[in-house]
This record gives sequence, structure tokens and C-alpha cells, in this order.
Amino acid sequence: MSGFSFNRFLAVLHKETLEMRRDKATIGLTVMLPLIQLFLFGYALNANPRHLPTGVLTGEESRYSRDLEAALHNTGYFDLRRFASEAEADTALARGDVLFVLNIPAGFTRDVDNGRKPAILMDADATDPTAIAQASAAVNALNATVLQRDLPVPLQNQTGGAPFQIIVHSRYNPEAITAINVVPGLIGVIVSFSTLVITALTMTREREAGTMENLLSMPVRPLEVMFGKIMPYVGLGYVQVFLILAVSVAVFGVPVHGSIALLLAVLGLFIACNLALGFTFSTIARTQMQAQQLAQFALLPSMMLSGFIYPFAGMPLWARAIGEALPLTHIIRIARGILLKGNGFAEIAGDVWPMAVFAVAATGVAVWSYRETLD
Repeated sequence: MSGFSFNRFLAVLHKETLEMRRDKATIGLTVMLPLIQLFLFGYALNANPRHLPTGVLTGEESRYSRDLEAALHNTGYFDLRRFASEAEADTALARGDVLFVLNIPAGFTRDVDNGRKPAILMDADATDPTAIAQASAAVNALNATVLQRDLPVPLQNQTGGAPFQIIVHSRYNPEAITAINVVPGLIGVIVSFSTLVITALTMTREREAGTMENLLSMPVRPLEVMFGKIMPYVGLGYVQVFLILAVSVAVFGVPVHGSIALLLAVLGLFIACNLALGFTFSTIARTQMQAQQLAQFALLPSMMLSGFIYPFAGMPLWARAIGEALPLTHIIRIARGILLKGNGFAEIAGDVWPMAVFAVAATGVAVWSYRETLD
């Protein structure tokens, strides 16, 4: 047999087309992945977030404080809420409930009327500098026209600049160093990639290697198979965590203000989430290619909607709702909170319980989808 035969080519083409048509799961995933990318990049991702949660502490109620709050709200960058004390505001900032805290001091009106140009402090959560960059610029752009309507007549005619100052205090990452923001988030991203993809191949590898029958004939229950399969990868995940933490501190200078033991404990829960999800994909998929595609199908929204690449606060409500259901979103907040803010369990508890719920649900689905027979 020599030369190129068009008939043989058509025969092979026909055979492969039939094989592809039978593999509907692969075709579906291949079509869905680009559609997800289009919708995420087109609708969900925004590098200039607005309506950022902002706390207000005011030492007085006056026309000037109301004018200032109205001006901030009108920029479109700030959604204001009142706090009764500095301790309450600091706790909200540490938890990530607010990204800014505006502190209007007592005697502000008196000092403005006397021409003393008082200072207003605005604390900003700089763990993600991109999220607050445009909003901080909008604060600095406020000038004398904010209070112009209510200023005494002599001050309205002065040309000495704004009658007050706003000092933006960037907390947790005052120099806006990108590595300090990105590296803690990488802990969750790298662990997600390795544990989810590797675990997704465990059962499909058995099936393709022809050893599935031996596994099914053993006197073991689905939960026992699941734990036996994934436990080795828990150790592998912790090896990655220790390596990433060591390099982060030694090379990139990431500060460690909180408890490493607490971070490691929570990372164990995060690893369990990924392993359970990967095992679920492994039991659903028929081939290793399908398992890898399912893993990619889960990793892409996690990367995009977790706040790792684009500010979480800039996403529409529907995208944030999806992001809140993803373990990666919560582990990134926890890692940044513990390492950069020194958060304890009280501050991270709101991000721990969603991961626990996810781990239990994923484990239940994995056990339910595990097939004890080949039928």
C-alpha cells in the first residue's frame, strides 16, 4: 500500500466522526468552555469596581458631614453605612465587610469655619490595590466645591485650596506591592489545580487500565474507596502549601501577621473540598479526557470569580453569588486575612463555614455517584 488514498482517508474520517458523535459529554464540554469564557469576560469581570462598601464614623452631625457623605456617594464608588465605634469599623475592615472607613472628627465644622483646614482620615483595605485604586483617586479629587454651598461667605471667596484634607491611609499593604496581594491568593490557586486535576483522574484511570473490576470485587464501601483514594493527595497538598509559604516569605517578603497553624488547618478543609469534587468528576467521567475537561470546567469560573485576578467587588450580583459558592473565593480571603491582617478565627469564620458545607455536599455527591458495578 503506497501513496495517499482519498477513499482510505474518508473511511478514517467517517470512523472518527462517529466516535466523536458518540462522545456527547466531550462535545458538550468543548462547546461550553468558550461560552463560559465569553460570558465571564464580557459581563462578570470589571477592573474598575464601583459601589464599594464603605463605613462612616462621624464625631458630629452637621451640614458639612452630610455634604461630604453625599459627595462620596455621588461619585458612584462608595456605598455608605454607619458605624457606632472605631472597634466595630476596624472589625468590619478586617473581615472584608467594608473596603473603606471614613472618619470625620469631632469639631470638623468649627475648624472649617475657622479656616483651619482639618484632616479627615479614610482607611482603605489595600490587600487588593486594584480594587481600591480608582475609588482612592476619586476621594483625592474632592475639592473645595464639595462644601462650597454651605461655606461662610468669606471662605467662599478664598483661593487657598480646599477647606479640608482627606488623608487616605492604605492598610495591610501600604506600598501597594502586587506580590503581597497575589502570592497569598496563589496558595489556593496552585493547590486547586493540583489536587482537583489529579484526583479527577483516579477512578477513570482505573477504568481505562481495566483494573476497575478488581476494585469493585473488593469488600469495600464507596466511602472507604473515596478516602483511600484521596488521602495520599492530602499529604501532597500540604507539601505544596509548605513550599509556597516558604518561598512567599523568603523570596517575595510576604508578611505573616497571623497564625500559620490556623491557616494550615483551614487549608486542610480547602484541600478536602477539591479532593471531594475531583473524586466526583472521576466517578462521572468515562475517560481521563472527560475528567480533565470537567476539572477545567470547574477551575475556570473559580479563577475568574474568586477575586484572584479581578476585584470581587466589581462583579455583578449574579457573578458574586456564584463566586460565594466556590471554595477558592473563601480561601483567598482567608489567606490574605491571616497573612496580611493577622485575622483570627472570629474574623475568618464567615468564610470557613461555606467551605465546610461545600466539602460535605461534594463528599455526599461523590459517594452517591460512585458505581459499585460496571453496569
